[in-house]
Amino acid sequence: MEIREMRAFVAVVDEGGLSAAARAMHVSQSALSQTVRSLERQVGGRLLVRDHSGARPTELGVTLLARARALVEEHDELMATLTRPAAPVGRLRVGVPLELPTDLLPMAIAEVSATYPNVPVDLQHAPSTAQLAALRAGEIEIALVRDRPTDAVLDSVLAVEESMGVVLTVSRADELADAGGVRLHRLSGLSWVGFARSDAPAWHDQVVATLHSHGITDIDSAGDDDRPVPREVKLAAVGTGRAFALASPAWVHPLPGGLVWHPLIGHPVVRHTWAVWRADSRQRELAALVAALASPIACGPG
Repeated sequence: MEIREMRAFVAVVDEGGLSAAARAMHVSQSALSQTVRSLERQVGGRLLVRDHSGARPTELGVTLLARARALVEEHDELMATLTRPAAPVGRLRVGVPLELPTDLLPMAIAEVSATYPNVPVDLQHAPSTAQLAALRAGEIEIALVRDRPTDAVLDSVLAVEESMGVVLTVSRADELADAGGVRLHRLSGLSWVGFARSDAPAWHDQVVATLHSHGITDIDSAGDDDRPVPREVKLAAVGTGRAFALASPAWVHPLPGGLVWHPLIGHPVVRHTWAVWRADSRQRELAALVAALASPIACGPG
């Protein structure tokens, strides 16, 4: 069990329901619901009873609640003690890639804000390569990237691991999908709507190599230049029935009519997102954010 999961459970009980807790934590209700379900799977039973009036803890939930609340309070007190700044704190500038899981940053930032309530957090969307350049130049404090850097001036930690699935038209999915999903080699007649290699070269090359090993050689030109490939472009290309897009489960909801997501059988394509910062940084609010991101979220089918 992770602090963020116990914090979410306590918030639902304190706020009396998922929607109120989601607003208080600045996360989507679906993301919060997934976090609670993950905690329930770990403890082996239901923690909440939901009805028209909201949510209340079950007997098991009551047992967990007191300890979870104490652990969250102890965590916040410990972080306040260990990371109390000797000088006024600054701001946190965070580089963010496209298609980041929606619940990752809000929960991490909420943990930082519990210790540093006056620290502004600025989010800056940029490709992985641009983020790393900005990090080295001191223009951001932390980058969330798809390629893990190897130079000694930077430190990193795994923040997200996602088993990618495939977006297809319903008619294509009827042709290609089995009961458990889609086998990658069955997409060999379609074009992959990818992303610019300049965004994350190592990740791009890994995807292309995996596709080639399964007989998929047609790469859509939408990802050939340096511009990001937005969701609308990917889904429009997939809608022609001649292409597919790789996507994590969290990215695809909701999909336009006529499109559907399926897992890839065997998880042949797994995307990693790394939190990266300067190794010489002594910014304590940055250390708190790194700590909040240090337990990777695993996103996969189911």
